[in-house]
Amino acid sequence: SVNLKCDPVHAIELRAAWPGIVTPGYHMNKKHWNTVVFEGSIPDEQLRKMIDESYALVYKGLSKAEQERIRGVS
Repeated sequence: SVNLKCDPVHAIELRAAWPGIVTPGYHMNKKHWNTVVFEGSIPDEQLRKMIDESYALVYKGLSKAEQERIRGVS
């Protein structure tokens, strides 16, 4: 399983679409994080979208210095 950050409204939609597989984030802010169990029923494309969304949200929350460090900007 993995914890993925998510828009709060979308998080609820995903939990409803895959009950028991997508749950409120374990040891995380339940409003903004989902725990996703890799058990095979969520299509790979959907998992990639969830991972990409999570990355974008976490990245957006970083300081400009951290964003630049990740991008390799000196």
